[in-house]
Amino acid sequence: MAPLDPHSFADSTHPLATHVSLSLYFDFPSSSIHGSALLSLTAPHSGPLFLDTRSLAVSAALHPSTQSPIPFSLSQTPDPIKGQSLTVSLTGQSSFLLKFSTSPASSALQWLSPPQTFNKTHPFVYTQCQSIHARSIFPCQDTPAARIRYRAFLNIPRQLSAVMSAAHVDRRPPGPSEAQSAVDSSLWCADGRVVEEFVMNQPIPPYLFAFAVGEIQSREVGPRTRVYAEAVASVLDAAAREFAGTEEMIQQGERLFGPYEWERFDLLVLPPSFPYGGMENPRMVFLTPTVIKGDATGAQVVAHELAHSWTGNLITNKTNEDFWLNEGFTTYAERRIVEAVQGEDRAALNIGIGWRGLNETMERFKDNMEFTKLKAKQEGVDPDDIYSEVPYEKGFQFLWRIERQIGRPAFDDFLKKYIATFKFQSIDTETFLDFLKTNVPGIEQQIDLKVWVEGIGIPPDAMEPVSNIYTKIVSLANEFKNGRMPREDEVAEWRGQEWELYLENLPKGFEASQIVALDQRYRLAESRDCEVKVAFLQLAISSGCRDYFGEVEKTLKEVGRMKYLRPLYTALSKGNEEAKMLAKRVFAEARDCYHPIAQSVVESIFSKHL
Repeated sequence: MAPLDPHSFADSTHPLATHVSLSLYFDFPSSSIHGSALLSLTAPHSGPLFLDTRSLAVSAALHPSTQSPIPFSLSQTPDPIKGQSLTVSLTGQSSFLLKFSTSPASSALQWLSPPQTFNKTHPFVYTQCQSIHARSIFPCQDTPAARIRYRAFLNIPRQLSAVMSAAHVDRRPPGPSEAQSAVDSSLWCADGRVVEEFVMNQPIPPYLFAFAVGEIQSREVGPRTRVYAEAVASVLDAAAREFAGTEEMIQQGERLFGPYEWERFDLLVLPPSFPYGGMENPRMVFLTPTVIKGDATGAQVVAHELAHSWTGNLITNKTNEDFWLNEGFTTYAERRIVEAVQGEDRAALNIGIGWRGLNETMERFKDNMEFTKLKAKQEGVDPDDIYSEVPYEKGFQFLWRIERQIGRPAFDDFLKKYIATFKFQSIDTETFLDFLKTNVPGIEQQIDLKVWVEGIGIPPDAMEPVSNIYTKIVSLANEFKNGRMPREDEVAEWRGQEWELYLENLPKGFEASQIVALDQRYRLAESRDCEVKVAFLQLAISSGCRDYFGEVEKTLKEVGRMKYLRPLYTALSKGNEEAKMLAKRVFAEARDCYHPIAQSVVESIFSKHL
């Protein structure tokens, strides 16, 4: 056996699936999906074929035309990270059909009961497959090295609707042939059910497989963009206003990086429990409602997810050890789009916030510096446990360093050639470095590539941003330790990012009374911008200021985004006994409203600090 990926059972000597036809029957009362998957391989195969599963009940493997059984087995003891290996024994087949059911404990799915939704009327379910969670929806070679096209039939209650990161083909009454053995045809075609059909014609890594089912409506905001959300007019209208400039960003992305290859760029605003700021699912980006800030600055997250359309979706990291190829490139591309649309000062603020986050991440991993490398060894490591700023911000700094060395015009030409050369492929770090050295001769003599890719910590030639507004904010933050708060005229034009940068640069170790005074003047604990609110609440917890415990509890119960859960639960877990007790009580009460990925992240924080 020759593993293809440290996080997958797939074997590098076996053919890869290139197409999957899925029939999925959504059973909301049991929080499960009964499904079938017809997998098509690159070539006929004889012998065992290894697939990834997690918390799946696999009931049959069948020959697609004769329906005769094919031998299969699931490994007895689940691997704590990879799940269970599914072995299918083939005899010259190039396709086979699998029948399966998901578990209510599927790590990729969050099932929301009606009271957990905005309208409190209908249930809702959505996916989050990155990094290795697609295997908990259907059996697959769950590695980004294995790109697949797919067709999907989603059988759902008639009063609901479905969206996918794929082209919508039709909504119609169920037909028995679509069931593909997922469930009995009488159940598939029962009254009150409808089928929504989707097709993804471009090859994608499995972690970009995505759907949502619920009471969903939409608003048009551009020639190739609609905003979707639960059927709440206020949410849809606010989202449409926040993301009104999306088409301009797409056009800037095309100017910088080449053609947009995915036809549509739609946006789905999910319920508050969504664990990420955004997920770059092709054709339909998934977003947290916390990005709707009321001043269009939430479009920053959209710029990042849009940039993934070229760097991550079009060119994908081969394994999670090369994750910086996705996120470092995308952070660089995002900031170029922001600079083009919003100006250099706004881009500099973004770089500054990222620089601060990178330095704080070095502190987080001070006991395991392996995870401060761009390419870190991840055998036996859960990608969710080491998710951090390193691939984003150290990756950005590496690319920014190359740009400074060769000049922006040359680097832009390099980027376009890189994207055109490797589009719709999954590559590793070594492939990128070889391409860099070939196309920028002598670069290895000018920049120590080994230190950047394999070295721990922040390389000495990384750079803090230079801009008047950035320097002014950092200077004001440093003056806080002397008791000087910024004057109202100094902050009159500040928006969320300015306050976020200010709060993140405040020196540590001040009195609780100083925190209270700052909040009394600027009402930061009540900010509509979650980035600002959470940055402030972190400071309040670390300074031992219990006045804000009520606001901390409220925030942890309203928002499921890990960017906010991680720092707040970590600060409470490192605090005094009262803070620790608050962390445990709030998590016990809020746990069921968090996505399974977020639940496990909070539990890992507790295991380390409590």
